[in-house]
Amino acid sequence: MIRPQPVGPGVRGVEAFPARTPTLPPATHTASYALGGGEVLLVEPATPYDDERREWLAWARGFASQGRSLVAIAVTHHHADHVGGARFFAAELGLPVWAHAEAAPRLPGVPVARRLADGEVLRLGGPEPMALRVLHTPGHAPDHLCFLDEAQGALVCGDMVAGVGTILIDPREGDMAEYLAQIERLAGLGARIALPAHGGPIDAPEALFRRYIAHRLGREQQVVAALEAAGAGGAGGATLDALLPVAYADTPPFLWPLARLSLEAHLIKLEREGRALRHEDRWRRAARSGA
Repeated sequence: MIRPQPVGPGVRGVEAFPARTPTLPPATHTASYALGGGEVLLVEPATPYDDERREWLAWARGFASQGRSLVAIAVTHHHADHVGGARFFAAELGLPVWAHAEAAPRLPGVPVARRLADGEVLRLGGPEPMALRVLHTPGHAPDHLCFLDEAQGALVCGDMVAGVGTILIDPREGDMAEYLAQIERLAGLGARIALPAHGGPIDAPEALFRRYIAHRLGREQQVVAALEAAGAGGAGGATLDALLPVAYADTPPFLWPLARLSLEAHLIKLEREGRALRHEDRWRRAARSGA
């Protein structure tokens, strides 16, 4: 692997540094980004591994020889494969950590010096100044942030989409309806390139965002069909484990533990919309209006 990596032709002042992390398969690395041609914001202090941390630090410290200065470390959200080096890198480089307010209580031992808010603009000085608009995009995680360089149309999008694999919506802290709303929001930004945490740069990101929405809504229809096929319209309903092999029949069984979480997230969305009903650990299709 060649590190650091350019992110694409015509994108100035942005570099990627993929580092090995304990992330979900098929991904094996989390990409950190250096944003700014003069003042530099480092995004995703991800790796917890000593060998990777040494290379990451050498990369970060190397900007000084280019006449560039580090100003802060930003995190897109609190998941372990994104913040595994946050405390270490902040201490080693003497940099503050910036994150959304919702991240602060989820990052024990990591002092959040600046709490970033939706719509805020981060201005990085230099020969070619960069202005980054902060976007609060919950759904995958309540504290999730994206960073948009509007001038170049470059969107650092964390775990909203991926260049490899897909994105898990864990119902313990995620929200499927909110996630879809935020993906729709990202699709409307007109970004020229998306820079995800997992996988390479994504050209024509609007098309990918639309595919994500279509895929999730298609899966939702399979969940609704599973409620009916499992006989869940009766009083007893069906458990998640009974619905899973029907709703995710096209998914390899070794992925079912993750699919089970996604299934529950879909069901919670349907429940809030009045399209599914839950009693204890069993689910059933809500009666159609007028039925």
